[in-house]
Amino acid sequence: MRKRILQVTGLDKSFGGLHATRNLNFELFEGDLNAIIGPNGAGKSTFFNLLTGYHRPDSGTVLFDGVDITNRPPHQITRIGISRAFQVSNIFPKMTVFENVRSAVQAQMGMAFNVFGNAAKIGNDRTAHLLSLCGLGEKSPNIAGALSQGDKKKLELTLALAGNPKLLLLDEPTAGMSLKETRETMGLVDRLNEKHNITILFTEHDLSVVFNHARNITLLHHGEIIIQGAPDQVRSNETAQNIYFGEHY
Repeated sequence: MRKRILQVTGLDKSFGGLHATRNLNFELFEGDLNAIIGPNGAGKSTFFNLLTGYHRPDSGTVLFDGVDITNRPPHQITRIGISRAFQVSNIFPKMTVFENVRSAVQAQMGMAFNVFGNAAKIGNDRTAHLLSLCGLGEKSPNIAGALSQGDKKKLELTLALAGNPKLLLLDEPTAGMSLKETRETMGLVDRLNEKHNITILFTEHDLSVVFNHARNITLLHHGEIIIQGAPDQVRSNETAQNIYFGEHY
């Protein structure tokens, strides 16, 4: 029997009179690799913000690995085991690739403000391992701001992995990438899920990426879940075709 790692019940969030999410019920099981899709303004980013503590829900609960994390601040949620790679890059552009990742590793180790010891060496082994895992080992001395779009996305993903997540949230992981970069990045996502047992939930507008990699898909529209299911179920759903897929196919 698979273990439920995330359970969302009745999640509701409004901004003024606009419902960003409306009574969402959602769950993930350990080892899932699932996607959330929907038109712009559907509520995808708000949902991620609610899961990671950047927004507080008006009502509803979020249970992660059996722990109620509703209304907890982002740093606590990260330490509990949820990491997020943002659509807009969150890297330090003037630092090297290695320094970016080491800073994230040190923060996870609780040493970001530790004045004792040799800060230049703390977390080096973990940093090198993560960079190798994500295919950035040879680019560790490069200045982060000079990386290609694809490598910046890889770096953002590496930073998210520094938190040792049980659940990884990816916000548009292939946005702005070439076809080659998209294949490399999603190959890495597949490996993280299959070989390292990281549960992954991602948003994505490229439907070829969604249908080639997600095992289950949730379609959001105006903050509500329209359909959840396997790719073939979602693809063939008439309502989904009318409100979303017609724009893409």
